[in-house]
Amino acid sequence: MAVPKKRTSKQRKRKRRTHHKAESIATQACPQCGDPRRPHRVCPNCGYYDDREVMPVEEY
Repeated sequence: MAVPKKRTSKQRKRKRRTHHKAESIATQACPQCGDPRRPHRVCPNCGYYDDREVMPVEEY
């Protein structure tokens, strides 16, 4: 079994792990109200999806 001859430094270990991070959530503008929303989901602000109202939104 292979054994490393020298200890891996913190800097080298962290350089290797720079790509191990969570991706940002994809958003797009709602065609009705313009607020950001996730693609292929009902807009939480206006309740529209695919140019029709799917979910009524209560006004506070």
